[in-house]
Amino acid sequence: MESELKTLAPTPSGSLSESTMPIDDDRPLLKSDPNTPQIQSQVCNPNIEEMEKKYAAYVRHDVYGTMGRGELPWPEKLLLALGLILLVPIRAVASMSILVIYYIICRLCTVLKAPNREDEQEDYAHMGGWRRAVIVQTGKFLSRGLLFVFGFYWIRKTIRSNDAEGKVNNENESMDQSEDMERPGAIVSNHVSYLDILYHMSSSFPSFVAKRSVAKLPLVGLISKCLGCIYVQRESKSSNFKGVSGVVNDRIREAHQNKFAPKMMLFPEGTTTNGDYILPFKTGAFLAKAPVLPVILRYPYQRFSPAWDSISGARHVLLLLCQFVNYMEVTQLPVYCPSQQEKDDPKLYAENVRRLMAHEGNLILTDIGLAEKRVYHAALNGLFCQR
Repeated sequence: MESELKTLAPTPSGSLSESTMPIDDDRPLLKSDPNTPQIQSQVCNPNIEEMEKKYAAYVRHDVYGTMGRGELPWPEKLLLALGLILLVPIRAVASMSILVIYYIICRLCTVLKAPNREDEQEDYAHMGGWRRAVIVQTGKFLSRGLLFVFGFYWIRKTIRSNDAEGKVNNENESMDQSEDMERPGAIVSNHVSYLDILYHMSSSFPSFVAKRSVAKLPLVGLISKCLGCIYVQRESKSSNFKGVSGVVNDRIREAHQNKFAPKMMLFPEGTTTNGDYILPFKTGAFLAKAPVLPVILRYPYQRFSPAWDSISGARHVLLLLCQFVNYMEVTQLPVYCPSQQEKDDPKLYAENVRRLMAHEGNLILTDIGLAEKRVYHAALNGLFCQR
């Protein structure tokens, strides 16, 4: 979930990894944090409100407070204790079991099969026949099962269609455009949490952009290859290496032209927000000039927000598992077919899709990005005072 660079140039991180590395955080959850006053003083306590206005897209507003370290009222401590005792062990075992089961399925379906190797990529996404069908269908089912284990017992999904007066995307688009021309090559979504990936896997099972190291992880590595992940590398190792941008563009065009090819899933914001805002889009998903399918994700909450904004990874996972019920709302917009002007100007294409998603999803447009998120996180961690 790292920054998806403007042209998806090689970078050490990608869609399956968060923009902020999990912070070592062993502070107790059920009692007040003695270091909180020190942290507040280090980030210039009088300017906290001003800082939160400036970095509003990354500010947490749930009961756990900034970075999930706020002082909790006793009823919340009781609920948290019950979650730790009753839910976390069951959910941890169930989620690991699902992961192992799917790994075994992927291993059986790929046995004696060599992965596709092109431009220093390696995947099983283009493997056809019953093997691919089993991988995709079980992947969708088990991804939804994993969300269920995490407390997302139901997901509210709304599919928007073009209105009677015209299209919500491109008013110059021909009404009799063929289905083939409207087939999206990529899915673009706002980015709120690592949970976004599980939802999209359960819905359409697309390919993602991921760090190269993901391919070497136990269990997850093989699954990422079956998804058809495009791995980001720092540098080329061959003279004809076309780069991540070239591979992504080829995949998007292929998905647009061939309904059996896996779609690309891209988060053009490049990092996660608190879910109320939408950041400027990178142009990587729009360089191929193919139609895109915009999807908007929201996570309504009462106690703990599933958004991964200013909270460490370990703390986020633990608090998520302690939550008795989690909620997700999905809005799928019509396929956005670019005009010729948008095809000639990827920045215009990206901005128009972004504004459409902000309007349809009631999201707030903001100009800040990953750099500001890092500054905000560093300030919260007491590394320096807000300048």
